[in-house]
Amino acid sequence: MTEITAQMVKDLRESTSAGMLDCKKALMETNGDMEAAVDWLRKKGLASAAKKASRIAAEGLVAVAVEGNKGAVVEVNSETDFVAKNDMFQEYVADAALVALMNKGEVCDMKTFQCPKVHKSFEERLTDLIAKIGENMNLRRAAMLEVENGVIASYMHNACKPNLGKIGVLVALESNGDKAKLQELGKHIAMHIAASNPQFLTVADVDQASIDHEKAIFSEQAKASGKPENIIEKMVEGRIKKYFDEVVLEEQAYIMDPDKKVKQVIADAAKEMGADIKLKAYVCFRLGEGLEKRNEDFAAEVASQLKK
Repeated sequence: MTEITAQMVKDLRESTSAGMLDCKKALMETNGDMEAAVDWLRKKGLASAAKKASRIAAEGLVAVAVEGNKGAVVEVNSETDFVAKNDMFQEYVADAALVALMNKGEVCDMKTFQCPKVHKSFEERLTDLIAKIGENMNLRRAAMLEVENGVIASYMHNACKPNLGKIGVLVALESNGDKAKLQELGKHIAMHIAASNPQFLTVADVDQASIDHEKAIFSEQAKASGKPENIIEKMVEGRIKKYFDEVVLEEQAYIMDPDKKVKQVIADAAKEMGADIKLKAYVCFRLGEGLEKRNEDFAAEVASQLKK
């Protein structure tokens, strides 16, 4: 039997908003399996249906760069927030976004890119930076979007400098419409993405495994109501539609006009411009998403270093 620690209960509570005792029971019922515990809580109607992004974070910065019909976003991690405020680190991250544009967002190709500033590869430049600052860093991920006709719009949330911050979003709009209006529309959609965190672009993009998983959860919830099978089936269908409304970008209620879905906002803009608009793709990087942050007393660490 896996030992259920207070930290495990705390982490489950933070990710589900369920009660402390319910979280402990869920972990006991699932032998400490965090994912299974989330499902257990959801089946009992004690946790939100929508998957919440990990609240555990890592430090560093996200950067975006847009040139013409191309845009790139990168994430570079550091051990502490102090480094994220360092001018040399910020310069490296900003340059990383430009290098991502040149290398189609491929991290491996970015690392071998010969940097004209220092006449070394981009990876060697990072190694030098680590040596100078004395803290581990990592060029974690990058992505690039491109359109033939249209715009790439960007948005940076919690920016410390232009195009540098904690959440970076790119939106690709294909259209022959007015570029300035497309940019404005794209930026607003990017802001919506930063706030609403969709998981898929369209309903067609939702993988069958995710749908089956949600159906299983909803079926268990519906059966607990004691209603007939045919009613349960309709209840599940309704819940799946609601699930799409929560996780699919086009189906989400637009944050700046909740009476409309994102796809309706785009359709209205296309009608106003007199040109078709296709939301081709988007990418959103949230700093530290999925990474564990060291849980330690920084003051104690400094004190221990002084004793050496």
